[in-house]
Amino acid sequence: MATTTLAPTRTNLLKLSEDLKFAKLGHELLDQKRSILVVELLTLVDQAVDFETRVLSSLKEAQNALSDAIMQMGRLRVGNLAGAVNIDYSIRVGSRRVMGVSVPKVETSFIDKSPYFSSEETSILSEVAIDRYRSALTLMGHLAELKVSIMRLAREVKKTIRKVNALEKIVIPRTEETIAWIDSRIEEQDRENVIQLKTIKDRMERIKALNQVLTQTDDDDTITTGV
Repeated sequence: MATTTLAPTRTNLLKLSEDLKFAKLGHELLDQKRSILVVELLTLVDQAVDFETRVLSSLKEAQNALSDAIMQMGRLRVGNLAGAVNIDYSIRVGSRRVMGVSVPKVETSFIDKSPYFSSEETSILSEVAIDRYRSALTLMGHLAELKVSIMRLAREVKKTIRKVNALEKIVIPRTEETIAWIDSRIEEQDRENVIQLKTIKDRMERIKALNQVLTQTDDDDTITTGV
């Protein structure tokens, strides 16, 4: 049974009907948003899994290249060479929007000011290690972008699901129930009005008939007295 403080009037019935249309439209749009967000979220999860594998592989390759360089030139020599490396880097964090959700866009760039050291008595493995670590850092920037985007989209998906469920299971059913209650009350009031009008009409007809009888009686008495 509907519980409402609204008066069962046609004005309120019209207003609730408009509210119901708006709620159903909002439910449809939110449901579409939820579907799009879920698809985008699953796509980013797949990309994150791929990038995480690539990051681990790149770091392993960089570590292996560094270990090989240390084995060939010695830890002290590699340490001295590392101090001579001159690479400027920048990490620029922008943003893009997915269904109204702001997600980051990370761009990592390097300004390479090589050569850092003389090639004499220097293994190519040192250059390989530098290049591998640089690639790993670039991949890590993309991975961070994906993970933050996943967290934000996941939060938005949860919020959207809550809104969809609230409309679907609470707002729309209650509004429909209230509309049905008001509609039934209006029909009941219309029936009562019809009965009242019929009763009044019957009473007026009886009064009219009684007046006619009284008038006829008065006329008969007048005629009799005159005679």
